[in-house]
Amino acid sequence: MEIETPRGPARVHLDLPPAAPRVLLVLGHGAGGRVDAPDLRAVRDATLDIGAVVARVEQPYRVAGRRAPAPAAHLDEAWTAAVTFLSGDSSYADLPLAVGGRSSGARVACRTARLLGARAVVALAFPLRPPSRPDRSREHELRGAGVPVLVVNGEQDSFGVPEADGGVTVRTLPGETHALSKDPAAVGETVVRWLGSQLPGDR
Repeated sequence: MEIETPRGPARVHLDLPPAAPRVLLVLGHGAGGRVDAPDLRAVRDATLDIGAVVARVEQPYRVAGRRAPAPAAHLDEAWTAAVTFLSGDSSYADLPLAVGGRSSGARVACRTARLLGARAVVALAFPLRPPSRPDRSREHELRGAGVPVLVVNGEQDSFGVPEADGGVTVRTLPGETHALSKDPAAVGETVVRWLGSQLPGDR
């Protein structure tokens, strides 16, 4: 489906679980990537089995065929509009909301989690700092999410790996790079274990 946002139409790929829904999980893509990245597909497949309604959102700039990402404020604005639309749907309004994504999408999810009323953030390949600018840390985005955050990064991620602290849980996967594509199933399993512990009745 397409959802109108202030920055143009966003495209949503929606997957429903085989059993009764327990959570709405909305995921965003990386800066130059799409929602069919191996790690995003793996998270979708794994979380469907625990009752997640999974919505993967393509930002308007990607829907328009551009690879260069929009400015951060525009990404946040379009994402907020899309997630608000999905979480307000009568079919999902009573479900707890979790947001996330990979790389740039993880940053957007962290920056908007509190505003959207999300209960948890799943941050795949969180780009801690640009490889060419190690002094420009984005750690404040993780700490500012205001809700529990799971970071899943490869141990060889050229963007660095955040440290666990407070509400931020970090899982580092051996042999993986920023792409998280060598063993996507392990990414999905990691997310399921953590996300399941955040859902009502699973503690």
